[in-house]
Amino acid sequence: MGKVAVGAAVVCAATVCAAAVLIVRHRMRNSGRWARAMAILREFEEKCGTPIAKLRLVADAMTVEMHAGLASEGGSKLKMIISYVDNLPTGDEKGLFYALDLGGTNFRVIRVLLGGKEKRVVKQEFEEVSIPPHLMVGSSDALFDYIAAALAKFVATEGEGLHISPGRQRELGFTFSFPVRQTSIASGALIKWTKGFSIEDTVGQDVVGELTKAMERVGLDMRVSALVNDTIGTLAGGRYYDQDVVAAVILGTGTNAAYVERAQAIPKWHGLLPKSGEMVINMEWGNFRSSHIPLTEYDHVLDAESLNPGEQIFEKIISGMYLGDIVRRILCRMADEADLFGETVPPKLKIPFILRMTPDMSAMHHDTSPDLRVVGSKLKDILDISNTSLKTRKVVVELCDIVATRGARLSAAGILGILKKLGRDTMKEGYKQKSVIALDGGLFEHYTKFRTCLESTLKELLGAEASDNVIIEHSNDGSGIGAALLAASHSQYLGEDS
Repeated sequence: MGKVAVGAAVVCAATVCAAAVLIVRHRMRNSGRWARAMAILREFEEKCGTPIAKLRLVADAMTVEMHAGLASEGGSKLKMIISYVDNLPTGDEKGLFYALDLGGTNFRVIRVLLGGKEKRVVKQEFEEVSIPPHLMVGSSDALFDYIAAALAKFVATEGEGLHISPGRQRELGFTFSFPVRQTSIASGALIKWTKGFSIEDTVGQDVVGELTKAMERVGLDMRVSALVNDTIGTLAGGRYYDQDVVAAVILGTGTNAAYVERAQAIPKWHGLLPKSGEMVINMEWGNFRSSHIPLTEYDHVLDAESLNPGEQIFEKIISGMYLGDIVRRILCRMADEADLFGETVPPKLKIPFILRMTPDMSAMHHDTSPDLRVVGSKLKDILDISNTSLKTRKVVVELCDIVATRGARLSAAGILGILKKLGRDTMKEGYKQKSVIALDGGLFEHYTKFRTCLESTLKELLGAEASDNVIIEHSNDGSGIGAALLAASHSQYLGEDS
């Protein structure tokens, strides 16, 4: 019996030792995996670094490219498109004006009653209309007839006090958010369709002409006074309320910037100088690139797999469409090389653009609950990743912070580049010059940490004294009211009593 007991004890001891070895190995393996995950995170953080010295180089490069783009067509990655907008709103505009905002699968028709400096926007009404899918791939006439019919129906609902003066045409600002080769304030040929549209017979045609013919076919007497994009509309909306607005930036799904340039500082402008002496330039700054921009292997792969490789590099690291997907790509690598979410890579994590900037990435980044409950629920709901540990959730938040911080700080550097071009980045002795930048877009409006980082970085870049005179203002709905305001400032009845 004694020998049996000793034998049993030896077996038990051996079993305990074996179990202990397995536990130690498991912990070592887990420790190794976690070290690998941290190595991936730290390497990415280092490559995304945006020290102030580097941001100043980015701003300088932006200014250089702006000069090059103004000198000649194709002279720069920045297109620096002449918008033909030489009269921005002053606040004195009066009367009833319309806007049409076409930029996707829906369009908006807008009506604005302006009351001059005292009353400003007296009344504003709008209606949103969905475009049937078959019209997005049909004929030019079919699409514009549908839009003109909706516009005519909206005009027919003009209420009391919303009628134009007898003998006058209604006037409209047309926000058309597709690539256009603009030839005047109210004409531009479509270069190509994007966003799911494919109507061959519109390409190369003047889109204002197409709309005008359609309005004539439905018996609507209306003149298109201005053809603009949403960034220029944002600039107009900002300038209407504040004459110190010098530039506008859109930070949303995509990104762009526009600013007011001295007409004499545009070498490629060959027409008569406008009476105002100014011209609004549509920068198309999403296409900016510089060797000073911190790009990682994830950015290069995202670009290579995109619909437009080698194009829109700035947009691909600062705009809302791409931020969430950069986060997804790094999580995917951590899952593959460090088993961050278990022994297999979650299938949904492999789906491009499944993680959106808003509401997904933004909500996780802003999670302040002790157990990061929002991060846990987002991972479960979007990616089918359950039972994540607190330290894993913390990694996700830190990753969101790295990606958003890089984007926000580079956006600030871009704004500094515009201010440098205008000579508004420093204080001039004995002269206080206020410069207001109008910003719009879902990324700026809804992603608080992105917005506060952008603002604080711009202050840091400018320095205490100069930053007191540079103000960032949220300018809402530039693509709507901004277009109506530009119709007013380019009205055929300017100078006549309203």
